[in-house]
Amino acid sequence: MSATAAFLPGGGELGAIVRAYDWATTPLGPIARWSQSLRSAVSTVLLSPVPIVLLWGADGIMIYNDAYSAFAGGRHPQLLGSKVREGWPEVADFNDNVMRVGLAGGTLSYKDQELTLHRYGRPEQVWMNLDYSPVLDEAGQPAGVIAVVVETTERVLAEQRLKASQALAQLYADRIQLALSAGAIIGTWVWDLPADAFTVDEAFARSFGLDPALGRVGLSLEQVIATVHPEDRQGLIAAINEVIARGGAYAHQYRVRRTDGKYYWIEANGRVDRAPDGMPLSFPGVLINVEDRRAIEAERDRAIMMLRTLTDTLEQRVAERTSELMRAEDALRQSQKMEAVGQLTGGVAHDFNNLLMIIRSSVDFLRRPDLPEARKTRYLDAVSDTVDRAAKLTGQLLAFARRQALKPEVFHVGQKVRGIADMLDTVIGARVRVIAEVPDEPCHIRADVSQFETALVNMAVNARDAMNGEGTLTLRLAGGRTMPAIRGHAGADTAFVAVSLTDTGSGISGADLGRLFEPFFTTKEVGKGTGLGLSQVFGFAKQSGGNVDVTSAPGQGATFTLYLPQVEVDRGIDEAEGVPATISPLGTGQRVLVVEDNVEVGQFATQILQDLGYETVWAANAEAALERLGRDGGGFEVVFSDVVMPGMGGLALAQELARRLPDLPVLLTSGYSHVLAQEGTHGFELLHKPYSADQLGRVLSRVVGRPTPASVE
Repeated sequence: MSATAAFLPGGGELGAIVRAYDWATTPLGPIARWSQSLRSAVSTVLLSPVPIVLLWGADGIMIYNDAYSAFAGGRHPQLLGSKVREGWPEVADFNDNVMRVGLAGGTLSYKDQELTLHRYGRPEQVWMNLDYSPVLDEAGQPAGVIAVVVETTERVLAEQRLKASQALAQLYADRIQLALSAGAIIGTWVWDLPADAFTVDEAFARSFGLDPALGRVGLSLEQVIATVHPEDRQGLIAAINEVIARGGAYAHQYRVRRTDGKYYWIEANGRVDRAPDGMPLSFPGVLINVEDRRAIEAERDRAIMMLRTLTDTLEQRVAERTSELMRAEDALRQSQKMEAVGQLTGGVAHDFNNLLMIIRSSVDFLRRPDLPEARKTRYLDAVSDTVDRAAKLTGQLLAFARRQALKPEVFHVGQKVRGIADMLDTVIGARVRVIAEVPDEPCHIRADVSQFETALVNMAVNARDAMNGEGTLTLRLAGGRTMPAIRGHAGADTAFVAVSLTDTGSGISGADLGRLFEPFFTTKEVGKGTGLGLSQVFGFAKQSGGNVDVTSAPGQGATFTLYLPQVEVDRGIDEAEGVPATISPLGTGQRVLVVEDNVEVGQFATQILQDLGYETVWAANAEAALERLGRDGGGFEVVFSDVVMPGMGGLALAQELARRLPDLPVLLTSGYSHVLAQEGTHGFELLHKPYSADQLGRVLSRVVGRPTPASVE
């Protein structure tokens, strides 16, 4: 057996490579001449299961084991026998300090140290636990440095994702709290039905004349209703028992006595949630102040009675009382609007609380150190899916308000109508027959596909409810139509696509036809609808340059017709539709300037882009971005900017860059912007928040390869 094999037995793959290496070409010389201290250090490194690298001599000649070779990635085996400064040039200064301290007899230790390494030919952010100790020679002097390298990148990134998810959850919670603080809402409660324990906020306690401290430890139903007016108590108990028995939504008005001894009218809105086996579990809800509304209604009734008694008297007095009546009715309508806002807020709060419950539970489980990888993946997927659902709900509410920035694109209407008809035939109910009448010749529109589909589904749901779940629903498509004047809105003689939904339901009265598209107006029972579905249809149609019409009569069904401008396109667009999205492409080190005023979002966006293979620089506002870009673009290949920022907004920044640096692409991002909703994106690509890493990668790759919009003067 050779001397080399004798002192280096085993050691795995690297042991064999070390024995076969021509060390005579390095400052260490042949293995046979190695000192005993060097031989011992190398044996220790090769036999260790922990990633270790030995840096020997003043140049830090690198000898490492199998575990470290896995960490080195594409740099292995070139690192073996190389000087550490030349082996890892991107962190040369860091390693110079390591060698300086180690050869002086000192030690270093770093936890979750962040470095940028080029292990696979491109920069990547990695995190590591690093421990450095000196290795002594026969004379007791430091001759080298031994480094233990444990990569923690996966754990650090998981913690960052959890932090971002928690921040997003807190954002939604803050928005809900703001909603609860607005309008006429005066308190919230959650009733644990099996335990008969109410948890209430201070506003609820004050409304019922209770000690706020009791609301935090749990109140029984008997304690809560003790201050309800005696005349209203039996009706309240009956309403509570009824909703617990059937589940679902709840709304009831009654009087309660506050600490001043006076009774006030309130309305309680909530819902009973059940377990999978049907057992009632919880009863959350909100309180709405209807004292003013009750007073206004009483005043209105008094004014009506006075008007009737004075009809045959002085004409002037009749006019005065009529004016008084109109003022009272206007105040009542305003009060009803506030009540409707309160009911909507309660529903939104319930939906967001359900989403936040999923996120909170998943985060709690993910904090467990012994959680198996399979369950960790499942909980991370649950957080991601829940964020997507919350984003979709936010988008629908913005569409209802006609404030969502649409993403218009040209598409084949017939394909979408057939697809919606097929989906409705499956989910709308077995007793509803769905018919689609779509011509063979293609016709196209330019609109937001998602909002178009949502509009059709909203109209279909209203049709199903009007038919009580049984009848025929017909979807018709016709191109080349003119748009008539609708409800006082001017018509148009240009080509429009008309998409009609006709049901065989009960029809709509003439009095209700004129109000169908008003926000919060509904002909359904309390708790069966918010009155926002048709408002979304109307908002989408107007934002897309069209309108929506309805014809109906009691007992004869109804036809809703959506008019949208028709566009002419090349035949090739039909073949292009339906091409599946490609996997998110990786960057190749392109420099991206990230412009974002929110610190957490800015840091997370730069991290995502670095993980996708881009080099990033973050600017906290548009002014700082312009300074970094300078006159020549500062070496950046694309700008990724938020829209809503203090000072100069993202759209203004993009327009300024189109003027200064017309060849520099700009990608905008926003969760909501009234400027985009009213004026559009002016040709710049828009990525909606919240976005995934895959979505960002695909859109950014497309933006880098497309021409920049012409500058806007």
